[in-house]
Amino acid sequence: MIQKYIYGSPFRTDAVTLDIPAESGVPGYGTVSTRDGFTFTCIMGEDDIVYGLGEANRGMNKRGYCYISDCTDDPNHTEDKRSLYGAHNFIVIAGEQNFGLFFDYPARLTFDIGYTRMDTLSVSCENADLNLYVISGDSPYDIVKQFRRMIGKSYIPPKFAFGFGQSRWQYKTKEDFRRVAAGHRENHVPLDMIYMDIDYMDSYKDFTLSSEFEDFSDFVREMKQEHIRLIPIIDAGVKIEEGYSVYEEGVRSRYFCQREDGSDFVAAVWPGDTHFPDFLNPDARKWFGDKYRFLTDQGIEGFWNDMNEPAIFYSKEGLEEARALAKQFAESGGARWDSSSAEEAPQDSGSAEEDTRDSGSTEVGVWQMGDKLQSLANSPEDYRRFYHNINGKKVRHDKVHNLYGFNMTRAACEAFERIDPDRRFLMFSRSSYIGMHRYGGVWTGDNKSWWAHLLLNLKMMPSLNMCGFLYIGADLGGFGSDTTRELLLRFLALGVFTPLMRNHSALGTREQECYQFENIEDFRHVIGVRYRLIPYLYSEYMKAALTDDLYFKPLSFTYPDNEMARRVEDQLMIGNEIMITPIYEQNARGRYVYLPEEMKFIKFLPNGSISEEVLSQGIHYIDVALNEVPLFIRKDRCIPLAQPAECVDMIDTKHLTMIGYKGAEYIFYDDDGVHKDYENPENYRTLRM
Repeated sequence: MIQKYIYGSPFRTDAVTLDIPAESGVPGYGTVSTRDGFTFTCIMGEDDIVYGLGEANRGMNKRGYCYISDCTDDPNHTEDKRSLYGAHNFIVIAGEQNFGLFFDYPARLTFDIGYTRMDTLSVSCENADLNLYVISGDSPYDIVKQFRRMIGKSYIPPKFAFGFGQSRWQYKTKEDFRRVAAGHRENHVPLDMIYMDIDYMDSYKDFTLSSEFEDFSDFVREMKQEHIRLIPIIDAGVKIEEGYSVYEEGVRSRYFCQREDGSDFVAAVWPGDTHFPDFLNPDARKWFGDKYRFLTDQGIEGFWNDMNEPAIFYSKEGLEEARALAKQFAESGGARWDSSSAEEAPQDSGSAEEDTRDSGSTEVGVWQMGDKLQSLANSPEDYRRFYHNINGKKVRHDKVHNLYGFNMTRAACEAFERIDPDRRFLMFSRSSYIGMHRYGGVWTGDNKSWWAHLLLNLKMMPSLNMCGFLYIGADLGGFGSDTTRELLLRFLALGVFTPLMRNHSALGTREQECYQFENIEDFRHVIGVRYRLIPYLYSEYMKAALTDDLYFKPLSFTYPDNEMARRVEDQLMIGNEIMITPIYEQNARGRYVYLPEEMKFIKFLPNGSISEEVLSQGIHYIDVALNEVPLFIRKDRCIPLAQPAECVDMIDTKHLTMIGYKGAEYIFYDDDGVHKDYENPENYRTLRM
């Protein structure tokens, strides 16, 4: 059962698609206070688990920390970080009572989940203007499925998007891309996509091409002949430059976010000074979305939207404030670590020089100066400096901040419906809010080549699914820092199972394409397992998307009465057939796993064979070499496997083999992977072991 409670005057976010009438009275769980902003409080049972929050730090069970929904461009995902790129305000409390809460509020929202007091859940925000949805059900899984029906169907990408993608912020010329393509094809490492980071543009201007990409449509065609799609990035900021048509049109039509005085807000990002399109304005959204046609007309079938929190390196106002503070710091002549007034500063009685500082003036401390410089980027003050035009009303950005990336991706996908309504396009974004799941997927942003981020990647997956995001994945191998051969192979072995499987790395880091390492046959094998599993993974993805279900599940959703399964956070269920148990520690030769029931342990071995072993319910240690991919098949279940292929186009789904338990059946979904004929009954067939 879903109940809706309205507080104040909520902003319409379009997160919810179901028409739910508002209730009178108070929610049946917790207490609500609107005396000073909004606060929801409830006492948690000792054994309660809290699921949800989508792309958030730490574990699947969110209990024990404080999280802030405030879309943030922060590449250092350390344990202390409370905000990442997404704002996904849905949680499920699972225990003696099971209930879900969705706080439909587009600004900064704090979830104190047993942080201040271990037994207390407190959710608070500055303004009591929101819709609160309270969902009760038989189980956490039931509650999640109700929520998924409430927010609308998840995005479905083209089938090629389930192939392997290679990316690096360094590919600048056609030859760079040809080298990547050749590195895979000549070594028979499967590949379907090469991503184009910002260097393909002319001076980082959206919807332009650098001089290196003359005859771009011919180059796109050349790559497609190799069964490779090019996937360009689009950033949120539009460069301020006379003669640049996107800039001039946006200024002329007032499609950019503005300061309070009506002038266009200026912020620095990759191109230098930029304006931000007002994606919350439907007219501006249509205008920007139609710009994607510049690339789709040249054969491009997919995009990734970036820098759309929106990220700000600095604003002119913030830079001026920093300059003024730096001048004051230099003139104060003090080496104090903190700030203080001159009257408080100790006097050097031995000095013959007269103190020329004004009495009562403020000294600027070293830390104060450092904090100001560090806070130039993504400053909360800057997010209060600009406004959106929404139905003729001026709305300050910080009040709707978490909707910006959502509506940038919405702009693109609404345009795709106009450009080619029958075709699916690949689209995923860095920043997101619930509701964007209908328009695209997400990648989890600028992670690092850290073992901790491999485990964090694993734990984020079911949480994102709960919030509607199915097409998801991380930068395999890590974006920042230098990866290792071992870490990349272990990352890839998890990526075999994530819908978005992409190796991506940053400028200045170690080159981490698979062919940069010794014994390339190990990479060929691990990625090759992905292609053998694509018929199953795609089938499970499509069934989850079409029935408002989960692709990734915590073990407790499948085994709700198993107390140990409730506590397992480093194993995941996929669909209704398999469990995955990735290796996530350096130098590990295997790991302990918990089986809630008898399962068949499967290992894809580097010689192309498959080992099978039935293991009983309980705890087992499994050996998993660096070039092996493990999974478990549930008792009396089976899954389909394809023959090895080097691209999705070459996968033969008509002649599949089955692996699992004898006598088992599997309902297999397949379609052409291009169009939207999802309800065709011919897409389903029963396969038997």
